[in-house]
Amino acid sequence: MGALPKRKPSKGRRDRRRQHHQLKPLRLVVCDNCGEKKRPHVVCPACGTYAGREIIEVEEI
Repeated sequence: MGALPKRKPSKGRRDRRRQHHQLKPLRLVVCDNCGEKKRPHVVCPACGTYAGREIIEVEEI
């Protein structure tokens, strides 16, 4: 059998250990082609371009 803790970790110690578990805010940049906001280094979902080239065809609604 492995080692067991002698006493319960305090709430402060537990919370300090988990301080990096929070969600980070989503970073967005403006698309050079259409001006919509998109995630960096990802194909634009609005116009389908990446680095000035059309990667996917997007249907107009």
